[in-house]
Amino acid sequence: MNSEALLEILNKIQNQKCETQTLEIKSANKGCPKRLYDTLSSFSNQDDGGIIVFGVNEEKDYSEDGVYDPQDIQKQINNQCLEMEPKVRPLLTVAERDGAYFVSAEIPGVDITERPCYYRGKGRVSGSYVRCGDSDEPMTEYEVYSYEAFRRKYQDDIRVVPRATKQTLNLEAIDDYLDKLKKGKPHLTRMPDDAICELMSVYRNDEITLSTVMLFSLYPQAYFPQLCITAVVIPGMEDGATSPDGARFLDNERIEGTIPEMLGQAMRFVQKNTRTQTIIDPETGKRKDRTDYPMIAVREALLNALVHRDYSIHTEGMPIQVVLYDNRLEIRNPGGIYGRMKIDQLGKVQPDTRNPVLAVALETLNVTENRYSGIPTIRKEMEEYDLPAPEFRNERGSFTVILYKERSAVSDVRVEENAPIVLHQAEILAFCKEPRSKKEIAELLNIRTVSYAYNLYVLPLIENGLLLRTIPENERSHKQRFYTPTAK
Repeated sequence: MNSEALLEILNKIQNQKCETQTLEIKSANKGCPKRLYDTLSSFSNQDDGGIIVFGVNEEKDYSEDGVYDPQDIQKQINNQCLEMEPKVRPLLTVAERDGAYFVSAEIPGVDITERPCYYRGKGRVSGSYVRCGDSDEPMTEYEVYSYEAFRRKYQDDIRVVPRATKQTLNLEAIDDYLDKLKKGKPHLTRMPDDAICELMSVYRNDEITLSTVMLFSLYPQAYFPQLCITAVVIPGMEDGATSPDGARFLDNERIEGTIPEMLGQAMRFVQKNTRTQTIIDPETGKRKDRTDYPMIAVREALLNALVHRDYSIHTEGMPIQVVLYDNRLEIRNPGGIYGRMKIDQLGKVQPDTRNPVLAVALETLNVTENRYSGIPTIRKEMEEYDLPAPEFRNERGSFTVILYKERSAVSDVRVEENAPIVLHQAEILAFCKEPRSKKEIAELLNIRTVSYAYNLYVLPLIENGLLLRTIPENERSHKQRFYTPTAK
């Protein structure tokens, strides 16, 4: 950036009074901060990188104190960047305002094959950081591992399960799988079954693999108790809600078995706990059942979680979660988006596959198509049901699919019922001339359920551009605030 762009950032800091996903503020009027490595690491480990601005004192209401020496601080910043692995190459800019000097350091994101970027003085595991909203958090051991797993192409779906034996497998199911595998493959038909099993990673050196356990074991959870699905129905719209009689769950089930068995049981759980309406076509008189959610979309989301979850030793203690709320269905699986894929590219470009052997085996068993059509199918089914588009969240080692069963309460309300909503929204806009939190807005409206106030009153204002987020890069930041554009 140039000096003018740095001055614009300084103006933005004064307006918003906060740091963000890509902006860090450092006071430097008495010397260069000694510990920059956490921010250097976290910015380097995200695609968009980030900017560190030196010369603003956050603890003194973001006063512009300037830096002690614009020449020396650049040398000190570069010296700390050279202590990172891989080395960080910042772009430094100096600007002057009212006799004070300010310095910015633009930190580029490193390629995913070079991540994590870490501070050599603490090592890869302890010196790697990730940006969470406006703070730098130490990476978990799993987050560090996930980069290495992609770089080295680890295949956790075919790691050996030492305790598993052939006596605990459904050998008839394996024979059926081999028969399906041979169809249309004349070269395989010439090979003995044992050789095919080794070739296709059913066995590795005659030892049983994780994929084989999850597809053909008589009881996979004997080896991996948490490679299952936990399914619950919440009596409300947020975790912790209870029914009038104090029950935390209206239904609660632990779903076990092979992947095809868990898929079927999870589908039955969702169908059991959702409504089915009978709709009669006024023109034809034909009856048609309509469930809260399109079951094709639900099946694709469940299958996506089972096939693409992380099966490494770091996550084998984490089950897939299926959670039904009053207004939505959430399906969460361990393991975020794999490889270079970004969340806005889902269903649009061909992704890297975390568990290729497992995916191909399920294709052979006619459980999945394995043509990367799951996300487009979910979107299409929700659109045809006239429901909101599915929401996808990729958060620190987990991936969540959210299906909403109803349109926004505001968009569906009758005109005469809209007056109170409009009145409250005007009240919110006036209140948010200073940045406010969800909780503060709910208290203003005298609404106890924060998420209800947010969904009904705040979200429509954001969608219409009447209300802005202070941290737009991370909508779920606990430091998120909302303000009217005129407050800028």
